[in-house]
Amino acid sequence: MTTRTRRSPGLALVCMTVAAVLGNGAARAAATEAEAATLGKSLTPVGAEQAASKDGAIPAWTGGMTQVPAGWKPGHLDPFKDDKPQFSIDAGNVDKYADKLSAGQIALIKAYKGYRMDVYPSRRSCPVPDFVATQTKKNATAAKLGADGWQLEQVFGAGVPFPVPKSGAEVMWNYKLRYTGLGRRAQISALMPEKDGSYVENKQWAYEMYPFNDPKVTGPADVGGVESKLLYDVLTPPSRAGEGYLIHAYIDKPQDAWIYFPGQRRVRRSPTFAYDNPIAGFDNLYFVDQINMFTGALDRYDYKLVGKKEMYVSYNSYRLIDKKQKFKDMLGPEYVKRELMRYEPHRVWVVEATVKADKRHSFAKRVFHFDEDSWALLQVDMYDAKGNLWRVQEGSLWAAPDVGACMAYETQMYDLIARRYVVDNWTAEGEVLDLTAAKDGRITAGNFTQDEMRRRGER
Repeated sequence: MTTRTRRSPGLALVCMTVAAVLGNGAARAAATEAEAATLGKSLTPVGAEQAASKDGAIPAWTGGMTQVPAGWKPGHLDPFKDDKPQFSIDAGNVDKYADKLSAGQIALIKAYKGYRMDVYPSRRSCPVPDFVATQTKKNATAAKLGADGWQLEQVFGAGVPFPVPKSGAEVMWNYKLRYTGLGRRAQISALMPEKDGSYVENKQWAYEMYPFNDPKVTGPADVGGVESKLLYDVLTPPSRAGEGYLIHAYIDKPQDAWIYFPGQRRVRRSPTFAYDNPIAGFDNLYFVDQINMFTGALDRYDYKLVGKKEMYVSYNSYRLIDKKQKFKDMLGPEYVKRELMRYEPHRVWVVEATVKADKRHSFAKRVFHFDEDSWALLQVDMYDAKGNLWRVQEGSLWAAPDVGACMAYETQMYDLIARRYVVDNWTAEGEVLDLTAAKDGRITAGNFTQDEMRRRGER
Protein backbone atom coordinates (compact mmCIF):
# COMPACT_ATOMS: atom_id res chain seq x y z
CA MET A 1 0.00 0.00 0.00
CA THR A 2 1.82 2.28 1.63
CA THR A 3 1.44 -2.94 -4.07
CA ARG A 4 1.83 -1.65 -28.60
CA THR A 5 3.68 -4.49 -26.77
CA ARG A 6 7.22 -4.90 -27.91
CA ARG A 7 8.96 -8.12 -26.97
CA SER A 8 12.49 -7.32 -25.90
CA PRO A 9 15.19 -9.55 -27.35
CA GLY A 10 16.49 -9.59 -23.76
CA LEU A 11 14.08 -12.40 -22.99
CA ALA A 12 16.61 -14.68 -24.65
CA LEU A 13 18.20 -16.80 -21.97
CA VAL A 14 21.77 -16.13 -20.94
CA CYS A 15 22.36 -18.76 -18.31
CA MET A 16 20.14 -21.79 -18.71
CA THR A 17 17.19 -23.07 -20.63
CA VAL A 18 14.22 -24.49 -18.82
CA ALA A 19 11.89 -25.39 -21.65
CA ALA A 20 12.27 -29.08 -20.93
CA VAL A 21 10.72 -28.72 -17.50
CA LEU A 22 7.90 -26.44 -18.57
CA GLY A 23 6.15 -28.58 -21.13
CA ASN A 24 2.86 -29.14 -19.28
CA GLY A 25 3.22 -26.35 -16.73
CA ALA A 26 3.23 -28.85 -13.86
CA ALA A 27 5.29 -28.06 -10.78
CA ARG A 28 8.29 -30.31 -10.15
CA ALA A 29 9.56 -31.10 -6.72
CA ALA A 30 12.84 -30.15 -5.15
CA ALA A 31 16.40 -30.13 -6.38
CA THR A 32 18.51 -33.25 -6.69
CA GLU A 33 21.25 -34.00 -4.17
CA ALA A 34 23.83 -33.10 -6.82
CA GLU A 35 22.16 -29.75 -7.47
CA ALA A 36 21.89 -29.00 -3.75
CA ALA A 37 25.60 -29.75 -3.39
CA THR A 38 26.42 -26.76 -5.61
CA LEU A 39 24.99 -24.33 -3.00
CA GLY A 40 27.85 -22.44 -1.41
CA LYS A 41 30.15 -23.51 -4.25
CA SER A 42 29.32 -22.63 -7.86
CA LEU A 43 26.05 -21.21 -6.53
CA THR A 44 25.69 -18.86 -3.59
CA PRO A 45 23.95 -20.24 -0.47
CA VAL A 46 20.58 -19.08 -1.88
CA GLY A 47 21.05 -20.23 -5.46
CA ALA A 48 22.60 -17.31 -7.39
CA GLU A 49 25.56 -17.80 -9.69
CA GLN A 50 28.64 -17.09 -7.63
CA ALA A 51 30.90 -16.25 -10.57
CA ALA A 52 31.16 -12.96 -12.39
CA SER A 53 29.52 -12.49 -15.76
CA LYS A 54 31.60 -13.23 -18.84
CA ASP A 55 32.22 -9.55 -19.53
CA GLY A 56 32.94 -8.75 -15.86
CA ALA A 57 30.15 -6.16 -15.64
CA ILE A 58 28.54 -8.27 -12.92
CA PRO A 59 31.21 -9.13 -10.35
CA ALA A 60 31.56 -12.38 -8.43
CA TRP A 61 29.53 -12.62 -5.22
CA THR A 62 31.89 -12.46 -2.25
CA GLY A 63 29.43 -12.52 0.65
CA GLY A 64 27.70 -9.17 0.35
CA MET A 65 27.67 -6.37 2.89
CA THR A 66 28.20 -8.25 6.15
CA GLN A 67 29.94 -5.54 8.15
CA VAL A 68 27.88 -2.63 9.48
CA PRO A 69 29.53 0.59 8.22
CA ALA A 70 30.39 3.23 10.79
CA GLY A 71 27.41 5.52 11.24
CA TRP A 72 24.99 3.13 9.55
CA LYS A 73 21.32 3.78 10.12
CA PRO A 74 18.70 3.21 7.40
CA GLY A 75 18.15 6.46 5.56
CA HIS A 76 21.30 8.12 6.90
CA LEU A 77 24.20 6.54 4.99
CA ASP A 78 24.96 5.61 1.39
CA PRO A 79 27.90 3.15 1.33
CA PHE A 80 28.36 3.77 -2.40
CA LYS A 81 27.95 7.54 -2.49
CA ASP A 82 31.22 8.01 -4.37
CA ASP A 83 30.21 5.81 -7.30
CA LYS A 84 29.63 7.62 -10.59
CA PRO A 85 27.35 6.59 -13.47
CA GLN A 86 29.17 4.65 -16.18
CA PHE A 87 26.63 5.61 -18.85
CA SER A 88 22.98 6.57 -19.29
CA ILE A 89 20.24 4.94 -21.35
CA ASP A 90 17.74 7.30 -22.96
CA ALA A 91 15.58 7.61 -26.07
CA GLY A 92 18.65 8.20 -28.21
CA ASN A 93 20.42 4.91 -27.42
CA VAL A 94 17.75 2.63 -25.92
CA ASP A 95 17.83 0.21 -28.85
CA LYS A 96 21.53 -0.42 -28.20
CA TYR A 97 20.74 -1.74 -24.72
CA ALA A 98 17.34 -3.34 -25.42
CA ASP A 99 18.60 -6.87 -24.78
CA LYS A 100 19.25 -5.93 -21.13
CA LEU A 101 15.99 -4.09 -20.50
CA SER A 102 12.43 -5.24 -19.96
CA ALA A 103 9.64 -4.29 -22.35
CA GLY A 104 8.32 -1.94 -19.66
CA GLN A 105 11.63 -0.17 -19.19
CA ILE A 106 11.89 0.38 -22.93
CA ALA A 107 8.32 1.70 -23.05
CA LEU A 108 8.98 4.23 -20.28
CA ILE A 109 12.10 5.55 -21.99
CA LYS A 110 10.24 5.96 -25.27
CA ALA A 111 7.03 7.36 -23.76
CA TYR A 112 8.40 10.12 -21.52
CA LYS A 113 10.63 12.94 -22.67
CA GLY A 114 13.77 13.13 -20.57
CA TYR A 115 13.30 9.72 -18.93
CA ARG A 116 16.66 8.01 -18.57
CA MET A 117 18.39 5.23 -16.65
CA ASP A 118 21.80 6.04 -15.13
CA VAL A 119 23.84 2.83 -14.94
CA TYR A 120 26.37 2.48 -12.11
CA PRO A 121 28.98 -0.17 -11.28
CA SER A 122 27.38 -3.39 -10.11
CA ARG A 123 27.65 -4.04 -6.38
CA ARG A 124 26.51 -7.47 -5.21
CA SER A 125 25.77 -6.19 -1.73
CA CYS A 126 23.17 -8.73 -0.53
CA PRO A 127 24.43 -10.90 2.37
CA VAL A 128 23.12 -14.30 3.53
CA PRO A 129 23.00 -15.13 7.27
CA ASP A 130 24.42 -18.53 8.19
CA PHE A 131 21.11 -19.92 9.45
CA VAL A 132 19.42 -18.92 6.18
CA ALA A 133 22.14 -20.73 4.21
CA THR A 134 21.72 -23.85 6.35
CA GLN A 135 17.94 -23.92 6.06
CA THR A 136 18.04 -23.19 2.32
CA LYS A 137 20.21 -26.24 1.73
CA LYS A 138 17.71 -28.35 3.67
CA ASN A 139 14.82 -26.91 1.70
CA ALA A 140 16.56 -27.53 -1.62
CA THR A 141 15.85 -31.26 -1.66
CA ALA A 142 12.75 -31.31 0.53
CA ALA A 143 10.49 -28.34 -0.26
CA LYS A 144 7.62 -29.07 -2.63
CA LEU A 145 4.47 -27.61 -4.08
CA GLY A 146 1.01 -29.08 -3.77
CA ALA A 147 -0.90 -30.88 -6.50
CA ASP A 148 -2.55 -27.62 -7.56
CA GLY A 149 0.87 -26.30 -8.61
CA TRP A 150 0.89 -23.20 -6.41
CA GLN A 151 0.33 -24.03 -2.74
CA LEU A 152 3.49 -24.59 -0.74
CA GLU A 153 3.01 -28.07 0.64
CA GLN A 154 6.33 -28.53 2.43
CA VAL A 155 9.05 -26.13 3.55
CA PHE A 156 11.41 -26.02 6.51
CA GLY A 157 11.60 -22.62 8.12
CA ALA A 158 13.75 -19.62 7.26
CA GLY A 159 15.55 -19.89 3.97
CA VAL A 160 14.79 -20.00 0.27
CA PRO A 161 12.40 -22.88 -0.52
CA PHE A 162 13.64 -23.62 -4.05
CA PRO A 163 17.20 -22.34 -4.58
CA VAL A 164 17.44 -24.37 -7.81
CA PRO A 165 13.97 -23.59 -9.20
CA LYS A 166 12.25 -25.77 -11.80
CA SER A 167 9.01 -23.81 -12.24
CA GLY A 168 7.72 -20.26 -12.15
CA ALA A 169 5.63 -20.93 -9.05
CA GLU A 170 8.76 -22.02 -7.20
CA VAL A 171 10.42 -18.70 -8.02
CA MET A 172 7.32 -16.87 -6.76
CA TRP A 173 7.65 -18.67 -3.42
CA ASN A 174 11.34 -17.83 -3.23
CA TYR A 175 10.29 -14.20 -3.50
CA LYS A 176 7.48 -14.48 -0.96
CA LEU A 177 9.59 -16.26 1.67
CA ARG A 178 12.96 -14.60 1.06
CA TYR A 179 14.75 -13.50 4.21
CA THR A 180 14.27 -9.81 5.11
CA GLY A 181 14.32 -10.04 8.89
CA LEU A 182 11.51 -11.02 11.25
CA GLY A 183 9.58 -7.78 10.95
CA ARG A 184 9.75 -4.01 10.68
CA ARG A 185 7.84 -0.81 11.30
CA ALA A 186 8.07 2.41 9.37
CA GLN A 187 6.27 5.63 8.65
CA ILE A 188 5.68 5.39 4.93
CA SER A 189 3.97 7.40 2.23
CA ALA A 190 2.23 6.54 -0.99
CA LEU A 191 2.29 9.56 -3.30
CA MET A 192 0.29 10.30 -6.42
CA PRO A 193 1.81 13.22 -8.37
CA GLU A 194 -0.31 15.57 -10.47
CA LYS A 195 0.69 17.21 -13.73
CA ASP A 196 1.21 20.60 -12.05
CA GLY A 197 3.87 19.21 -9.71
CA SER A 198 1.63 18.88 -6.68
CA TYR A 199 0.96 15.48 -5.16
CA VAL A 200 -1.55 13.64 -3.00
CA GLU A 201 0.13 12.00 -0.02
CA ASN A 202 -1.25 8.94 1.77
CA LYS A 203 0.85 8.72 4.92
CA GLN A 204 0.67 5.64 7.11
CA TRP A 205 2.27 3.71 9.88
CA ALA A 206 3.20 0.31 8.46
CA TYR A 207 3.90 -2.79 10.54
CA GLU A 208 5.07 -6.00 8.87
CA MET A 209 5.89 -9.41 10.31
CA TYR A 210 7.36 -12.41 8.49
CA PRO A 211 7.17 -15.37 10.91
CA PHE A 212 9.07 -17.76 8.62
CA ASN A 213 12.15 -15.57 9.11
CA ASP A 214 12.43 -16.64 12.74
CA PRO A 215 15.48 -18.95 13.03
CA LYS A 216 13.52 -21.15 15.46
CA VAL A 217 10.75 -21.94 12.97
CA THR A 218 10.98 -25.44 11.49
CA GLY A 219 7.89 -25.50 9.29
CA PRO A 220 4.41 -24.09 8.55
CA ALA A 221 2.82 -25.65 11.64
CA ASP A 222 5.04 -23.49 13.88
CA VAL A 223 3.45 -20.32 12.48
CA GLY A 224 -0.07 -21.50 11.74
CA GLY A 225 0.60 -21.57 8.01
CA VAL A 226 1.05 -17.79 7.96
CA GLU A 227 3.33 -16.31 5.30
CA SER A 228 3.14 -12.70 6.50
CA LYS A 229 1.10 -10.24 8.53
CA LEU A 230 0.71 -6.59 7.50
CA LEU A 231 -0.96 -3.73 9.37
CA TYR A 232 -1.42 -0.18 8.10
CA ASP A 233 -2.71 2.84 10.07
CA VAL A 234 -3.71 5.71 7.77
CA LEU A 235 -2.59 9.19 8.91
CA THR A 236 -3.36 11.33 5.85
CA PRO A 237 -5.20 12.60 3.84
CA PRO A 238 -7.65 13.91 6.49
CA SER A 239 -10.59 12.28 4.72
CA ARG A 240 -9.09 8.84 5.40
CA ALA A 241 -7.26 9.45 8.68
CA GLY A 242 -7.94 6.72 11.20
CA GLU A 243 -8.57 3.94 8.71
CA GLY A 244 -6.77 0.69 9.33
CA TYR A 245 -5.95 -2.31 7.14
CA LEU A 246 -4.92 -5.76 8.38
CA ILE A 247 -3.75 -8.55 6.05
CA HIS A 248 -2.85 -12.14 6.90
CA ALA A 249 -1.25 -14.01 3.99
CA TYR A 250 -0.92 -17.80 4.04
CA ILE A 251 1.12 -20.45 2.28
CA ASP A 252 -1.85 -22.68 1.41
CA LYS A 253 -4.89 -20.44 0.84
CA PRO A 254 -5.91 -16.90 -0.20
CA GLN A 255 -5.26 -14.12 2.28
CA ASP A 256 -7.62 -12.74 4.94
CA ALA A 257 -8.12 -8.98 5.24
CA TRP A 258 -9.95 -6.62 7.58
CA ILE A 259 -10.62 -2.87 7.44
CA TYR A 260 -11.25 -0.54 10.37
CA PHE A 261 -13.72 2.28 9.64
CA PRO A 262 -13.27 5.15 12.13
CA GLY A 263 -16.73 6.60 11.49
CA GLN A 264 -18.35 3.32 12.52
CA ARG A 265 -15.68 2.30 15.01
CA ARG A 266 -15.94 -1.17 13.61
CA VAL A 267 -13.62 -3.72 12.09
CA ARG A 268 -15.08 -5.47 9.07
CA ARG A 269 -13.79 -8.45 7.20
CA SER A 270 -12.96 -7.48 3.61
CA PRO A 271 -12.83 -10.41 1.16
CA THR A 272 -12.58 -7.88 -1.69
CA PHE A 273 -9.29 -6.47 -0.37
CA ALA A 274 -7.31 -8.76 -2.65
CA TYR A 275 -6.27 -9.39 -6.24
CA ASP A 276 -7.13 -6.56 -8.67
CA ASN A 277 -9.52 -4.65 -6.46
CA PRO A 278 -8.49 -0.98 -6.42
CA ILE A 279 -7.04 0.52 -3.24
CA ALA A 280 -9.05 3.47 -1.97
CA GLY A 281 -7.62 6.91 -2.69
CA PHE A 282 -5.58 6.14 -5.81
CA ASP A 283 -7.99 6.87 -8.69
CA ASN A 284 -8.03 3.23 -9.75
CA LEU A 285 -4.27 3.34 -10.42
CA TYR A 286 -3.22 0.84 -7.75
CA PHE A 287 -4.52 -2.68 -7.11
CA VAL A 288 -4.31 -4.60 -3.84
CA ASP A 289 -2.02 -7.32 -5.18
CA GLN A 290 0.50 -4.69 -6.32
CA ILE A 291 1.34 -3.94 -2.68
CA ASN A 292 5.06 -4.66 -2.13
CA MET A 293 5.27 -5.45 -5.86
CA PHE A 294 3.11 -8.56 -5.45
CA THR A 295 0.96 -9.64 -2.52
CA GLY A 296 -1.53 -12.45 -2.07
CA ALA A 297 -2.28 -15.93 -3.30
CA LEU A 298 -0.80 -17.37 -6.48
CA ASP A 299 -4.02 -19.11 -7.51
CA ARG A 300 -5.15 -16.90 -10.42
CA TYR A 301 -2.16 -17.33 -12.71
CA ASP A 302 -0.09 -20.00 -14.39
CA TYR A 303 3.61 -19.24 -13.92
CA LYS A 304 6.11 -20.02 -16.67
CA LEU A 305 9.79 -19.96 -15.80
CA VAL A 306 11.29 -18.21 -18.82
CA GLY A 307 14.85 -18.40 -17.51
CA LYS A 308 17.59 -16.04 -16.41
CA LYS A 309 18.96 -12.92 -18.10
CA GLU A 310 21.38 -10.10 -17.46
CA MET A 311 19.48 -6.87 -16.97
CA TYR A 312 19.77 -3.30 -15.70
CA VAL A 313 17.70 -3.02 -12.52
CA SER A 314 17.26 -0.57 -9.67
CA TYR A 315 19.82 -1.57 -7.03
CA ASN A 316 21.52 -0.11 -3.96
CA SER A 317 19.03 2.75 -4.12
CA TYR A 318 20.07 4.52 -0.93
CA ARG A 319 19.13 7.94 -2.30
CA LEU A 320 15.45 6.96 -2.24
CA ILE A 321 15.55 6.44 1.53
CA ASP A 322 17.81 9.39 2.32
CA LYS A 323 16.18 11.27 5.20
CA LYS A 324 17.57 14.55 3.90
CA GLN A 325 15.36 14.26 0.80
CA LYS A 326 11.99 15.99 0.52
CA PHE A 327 9.19 14.49 -1.51
CA LYS A 328 8.61 17.72 -3.40
CA ASP A 329 12.16 17.51 -4.75
CA MET A 330 11.96 13.81 -5.59
CA LEU A 331 8.81 13.76 -7.70
CA GLY A 332 8.47 15.06 -11.23
CA PRO A 333 5.07 15.52 -12.90
CA GLU A 334 5.52 12.35 -14.99
CA TYR A 335 8.19 10.28 -13.26
CA VAL A 336 10.59 10.08 -10.32
CA LYS A 337 13.56 12.46 -10.69
CA ARG A 338 16.09 10.41 -12.60
CA GLU A 339 19.15 11.42 -10.58
CA LEU A 340 17.61 9.60 -7.58
CA MET A 341 17.55 6.25 -9.36
CA ARG A 342 20.60 3.99 -9.50
CA TYR A 343 20.61 1.11 -12.00
CA GLU A 344 23.15 -1.70 -12.11
CA PRO A 345 23.68 -4.81 -14.23
CA HIS A 346 22.55 -7.95 -12.41
CA ARG A 347 21.25 -11.39 -13.30
CA VAL A 348 17.52 -11.82 -12.83
CA TRP A 349 15.06 -14.70 -13.06
CA VAL A 350 12.19 -14.04 -15.48
CA VAL A 351 8.73 -15.48 -14.79
CA GLU A 352 5.75 -14.96 -17.10
CA ALA A 353 2.34 -15.21 -15.41
CA THR A 354 -0.84 -15.63 -17.47
CA VAL A 355 -4.36 -15.73 -16.06
CA LYS A 356 -5.81 -19.22 -15.82
CA ALA A 357 -8.64 -20.11 -18.17
CA ASP A 358 -11.16 -20.38 -15.32
CA LYS A 359 -9.99 -17.23 -13.47
CA ARG A 360 -10.06 -13.49 -14.09
CA HIS A 361 -7.75 -10.57 -13.38
CA SER A 362 -7.40 -7.11 -14.92
CA PHE A 363 -3.77 -7.96 -15.74
CA ALA A 364 -4.05 -10.79 -18.24
CA LYS A 365 -0.29 -11.22 -18.15
CA ARG A 366 2.52 -10.16 -15.86
CA VAL A 367 6.23 -10.54 -16.49
CA PHE A 368 8.20 -10.65 -13.23
CA HIS A 369 11.95 -10.04 -12.86
CA PHE A 370 13.62 -11.30 -9.66
CA ASP A 371 17.13 -10.49 -8.44
CA GLU A 372 19.17 -13.70 -8.25
CA ASP A 373 21.09 -12.67 -5.11
CA SER A 374 18.11 -11.79 -2.92
CA TRP A 375 15.04 -13.15 -4.78
CA ALA A 376 13.59 -9.63 -4.48
CA LEU A 377 11.10 -8.60 -7.18
CA LEU A 378 12.58 -5.60 -9.01
CA GLN A 379 10.54 -5.16 -12.20
CA VAL A 380 7.00 -6.11 -13.29
CA ASP A 381 5.50 -5.47 -16.73
CA MET A 382 1.70 -5.78 -16.78
CA TYR A 383 -0.51 -6.37 -19.84
CA ASP A 384 -4.23 -6.04 -20.51
CA ALA A 385 -6.49 -8.67 -22.08
CA LYS A 386 -5.63 -7.45 -25.59
CA GLY A 387 -1.93 -7.95 -25.01
CA ASN A 388 -1.14 -4.24 -24.64
CA LEU A 389 1.50 -3.19 -22.14
CA TRP A 390 -0.48 -1.29 -19.51
CA ARG A 391 1.50 -0.71 -16.34
CA VAL A 392 5.14 -0.91 -15.33
CA GLN A 393 6.16 -1.40 -11.71
CA GLU A 394 9.67 -0.94 -10.40
CA GLY A 395 11.05 -2.05 -7.07
CA SER A 396 14.21 -0.81 -5.47
CA LEU A 397 16.68 -2.66 -3.32
CA TRP A 398 19.33 -1.79 -0.75
CA ALA A 399 21.44 -3.83 1.64
CA ALA A 400 20.78 -3.59 5.37
CA PRO A 401 23.84 -5.04 7.12
CA ASP A 402 22.20 -4.82 10.55
CA VAL A 403 19.56 -7.29 9.35
CA GLY A 404 21.86 -9.35 7.15
CA ALA A 405 19.61 -8.98 4.11
CA CYS A 406 18.64 -6.77 1.24
CA MET A 407 15.44 -4.76 1.59
CA ALA A 408 13.12 -4.24 -1.36
CA TYR A 409 10.81 -1.56 0.00
CA GLU A 410 10.22 1.53 -2.15
CA THR A 411 8.19 0.98 -5.33
CA GLN A 412 7.19 3.06 -8.36
CA MET A 413 4.24 2.20 -10.63
CA TYR A 414 3.62 3.86 -14.01
CA ASP A 415 0.32 3.61 -15.91
CA LEU A 416 1.12 4.03 -19.61
CA ILE A 417 -2.53 4.55 -20.56
CA ALA A 418 -3.54 7.08 -17.89
CA ARG A 419 -0.07 8.68 -18.10
CA ARG A 420 0.11 8.89 -14.31
CA TYR A 421 2.18 7.22 -11.64
CA VAL A 422 2.12 6.26 -7.97
CA VAL A 423 5.03 5.64 -5.61
CA ASP A 424 4.65 3.61 -2.44
CA ASN A 425 6.55 2.66 0.70
CA TRP A 426 8.61 5.84 0.44
CA THR A 427 10.32 6.58 3.75
CA ALA A 428 12.50 9.62 3.07
CA GLU A 429 10.37 12.01 5.15
CA GLY A 430 9.14 9.36 7.59
CA GLU A 431 10.07 9.63 11.23
CA VAL A 432 10.89 5.95 11.62
CA LEU A 433 12.46 3.22 9.49
CA ASP A 434 12.95 0.41 12.00
CA LEU A 435 14.12 -2.85 10.42
CA THR A 436 14.59 -4.85 13.65
CA ALA A 437 11.33 -3.96 15.40
CA ALA A 438 10.10 -7.56 15.62
CA LYS A 439 13.44 -8.98 16.68
CA ASP A 440 13.76 -6.39 19.44
CA GLY A 441 10.14 -6.69 20.62
CA ARG A 442 8.77 -3.33 19.45
CA ILE A 443 6.18 -5.23 17.45
CA THR A 444 4.83 -8.70 18.23
CA ALA A 445 2.24 -11.10 16.84
CA GLY A 446 -0.27 -9.40 19.16
CA ASN A 447 -0.12 -6.25 17.00
CA PHE A 448 -1.76 -8.08 14.09
CA THR A 449 -5.18 -8.92 15.51
CA GLN A 450 -8.64 -7.45 14.97
CA ASP A 451 -8.85 -6.42 18.63
CA GLU A 452 -5.56 -4.55 18.42
CA MET A 453 -6.70 -2.92 15.20
CA ARG A 454 -9.89 -1.72 16.90
CA ARG A 455 -7.98 -0.49 19.95
CA ARG A 456 -5.59 1.50 17.81
CA GLY A 457 -8.46 3.08 15.89
CA GLU A 458 -10.32 4.15 19.02
CA ARG A 459 -7.44 5.64 20.95
